[in-house]
Amino acid sequence: MKCLVVSDSHGDRDVLVRLLDEYRGQVDAFFHCGDSELPHDDPLFEEMFVVQGNMDFDTALADEVNPTIDGVSVYMTHGHLVGVNMGLAHLLANATAQHAVLAFFGHTHQLGVERHGGVLVLNPGSITYPRGEFARIGGTYALVTTTSAGIDVQYYDRQMQAVPELKFHFAD
Repeated sequence: MKCLVVSDSHGDRDVLVRLLDEYRGQVDAFFHCGDSELPHDDPLFEEMFVVQGNMDFDTALADEVNPTIDGVSVYMTHGHLVGVNMGLAHLLANATAQHAVLAFFGHTHQLGVERHGGVLVLNPGSITYPRGEFARIGGTYALVTTTSAGIDVQYYDRQMQAVPELKFHFAD
């Protein structure tokens, strides 16, 4: 399974259009981890799994989703409701309860990926307002690929260029 994960676009609809146009037909699923600041019925969301962030005021957006794509269970939430600023324990507990292999979140605007037991936890960073060590990149998203050999993660910048130092493999 191959999916694109993006978060915290904060009204920058154009970057989401560019991502969909570039990757449509190349990935199995698109995930937006919240703070899009777009309405739930935006046509873009017909092609994305999306959750409500703390800056999304459309209550029709879900707080969390748990789809299964090609046999891979994914748990996604924005992060503010599970306290990601204070740690990942609550997020991991929810992902584990949903039998998720992948857990995606946003909110902090800081990219990161790590594995806890059988759950890969990933924050794609903010595509529009990045923070932290990699803010200099100017916005990021991630492609996540699961295979029988493990999980591969590659981060990209807003120009859709791979960031060489942000490539990870998690062996099974």
